[in-house]
Amino acid sequence: MFTPKIPLPDTAPTPTTSLVPPLTGLVHPPACTCHHTPTATAPVPAAPASPAVRFTPGSLLVTAAGGTAVVLVVGTVLVSMLLATAITAASVAVCAVVLRSLLNRPNNR
Repeated sequence: MFTPKIPLPDTAPTPTTSLVPPLTGLVHPPACTCHHTPTATAPVPAAPASPAVRFTPGSLLVTAAGGTAVVLVVGTVLVSMLLATAITAASVAVCAVVLRSLLNRPNNR
């Protein structure tokens, strides 16, 4: 049941044959049926090359300060989310212990 089904050697495709038959005799109709003569089009002028980006010392300082601020803000948010998760887990654990002690010994209050 779980063994692979291997075709017989005489029906298996050989490496020289293709599984997809070649497309022969395929003729596409023309895109339009109007009989106009194509006109020469004017060459499109090349777009001017954009100047290379140049950084001044001031822009490098602003970029570095901005990157540092982004890293600090993202780090603060991630650490606060981790802390909130840890506090919630500890709170649920304490509640579970209290409920267990209350339900196990109802007559010992």
